[in-house]
Amino acid sequence: MTAVPRPIPRAIRRALISVSDKSGLVPFARALAGRGVALVSTGGSARTLAEAGVPVTEIAALTGFPEMLDGRVKTLHPAVHGGLLARRDRPDHLAALAAHGIAEIDLLVCNLYPFAETVSSGAGREECIENIDIGGVALIRAAAKNHEFVTVVTDPADYETVLAEIAMSGEVGLASRQTLARKAYALTASYDAAIAAWFARDAGLAFPETLTIAARLAEQTRYGENPHQEGAFYRTDDSRAGVATARQVQGKELSYNNYADTDAAFELVAEFAGPAVAIVKHANPCGAAIGDSLRDAWTKALACDPVSAFGGIVALNRPLDAATAEAIAQIFVEAIIAPEAEPAAQEVLARKGALRLLLTGGLPDPKAAGWTLRSVAGGLLVQERDRVSAGRDMLTVVTRRGPSEAEIADLLFADTVAKHVKSNAIVFAKGGATVGIGAGQMSRVDSVRIAAQKAAETAANAGWPEPATRGSVVASDAFYPFADGLEAAITAGATAAIQPGGSRRDGEIIAAADAAGIAMVFTGIRHFRH
Repeated sequence: MTAVPRPIPRAIRRALISVSDKSGLVPFARALAGRGVALVSTGGSARTLAEAGVPVTEIAALTGFPEMLDGRVKTLHPAVHGGLLARRDRPDHLAALAAHGIAEIDLLVCNLYPFAETVSSGAGREECIENIDIGGVALIRAAAKNHEFVTVVTDPADYETVLAEIAMSGEVGLASRQTLARKAYALTASYDAAIAAWFARDAGLAFPETLTIAARLAEQTRYGENPHQEGAFYRTDDSRAGVATARQVQGKELSYNNYADTDAAFELVAEFAGPAVAIVKHANPCGAAIGDSLRDAWTKALACDPVSAFGGIVALNRPLDAATAEAIAQIFVEAIIAPEAEPAAQEVLARKGALRLLLTGGLPDPKAAGWTLRSVAGGLLVQERDRVSAGRDMLTVVTRRGPSEAEIADLLFADTVAKHVKSNAIVFAKGGATVGIGAGQMSRVDSVRIAAQKAAETAANAGWPEPATRGSVVASDAFYPFADGLEAAITAGATAAIQPGGSRRDGEIIAAADAAGIAMVFTGIRHFRH
């Protein structure tokens, strides 16, 4: 049996330090120096260590060449990269180092100029360009490539782990070097992705020739959509307020489906200026409302479909107050997401320890630019986020009767909710609240019938004399291909309708509305959501 060669022990004798993020640097470097590690450093890192009394050698003493071009060139030198890249098990490599007087570098401590942070700060183009790191990326890639012999540390969070291994054995083990190298390449890849994305935006490209996306593992969920599927949640650099940026105050870990549903619910309530509540189940709203208060909006939203609301996700666009928290706590919900929660509201919800409470600190801007992505076999579908919601100025009255002011308000509300319902989508609304929702049907008339049927069931369960769709308005996310869909809505009790228009049979649909005496407006905007 062939023996597997053991890794050559790699005692840390010399370290190169070049960091932009200096958090934890001084105690880490001091600990290294205390173990006899010779420290070489660059620019600001060297000054920081020297001022702290840590013995350090300037990089120029190693290279024999001063830093130049305002620091653009300082580590791009054979004396540096030779010391990082030489294989310690190759006599010819070691002979080449000796011939040129190059010392081995066993540990690289390096992180990069804050490019993404500079861009986010609103800095000008020149400042962004200057914060593109060159030497650091080259150092990291070189050390990571040679990880069999060199340890590369790019994250201050790893300082303690590295020190612990050195203290135990005088070296960093191969498994740890491999892990650190993997992190190093992930860092440089995400760094280049951010730069490429910025250049695309700077050039005004809606869709760059090559799409580069970087995301960091935030959590491995218990499973995916179903228990037999593995799942995970990754965070990108997008700072849009929502589930990805939220602080979880209490409750169980979020599931894969919780992430999707919570995002859908919060994006919906962010559309409204007044107090709003949305209840989402399986990515579709089963109730949404605006009101004089969150408590009022919750009551109206829940009334739409209290059966489906069980086990749903609740989103609010105002800080959660105690009265609303008490009302929500009367039923089982999986999660609540809001910008903030008053201390009294948190005390109320603390009684339900499994309930997830997520606080985002703000609301997403529904009109802000951004992409949505979906994977398909062998590729990605990428589109601009649907940022358009109908306003009064977009409404074209196409019937003999125009809508009343109250109907217009409900029409705009229903149309906004329909934008967040899976197609084919139908939304009945009255008094700033949904009263019937039909989602995800292959036939639009079936969506109408389902919405009306659920409204009738809700009325029967509540002991109401008639379904809430009587005297409501109805929104459709796309045009009616035939009059039967609108006729079914009229039968359910709708008095006004909103839709994009554009069907070859628009004349027939308008005639059906006029025959029933209802008002109808066209928006010219379709809101398919698949």
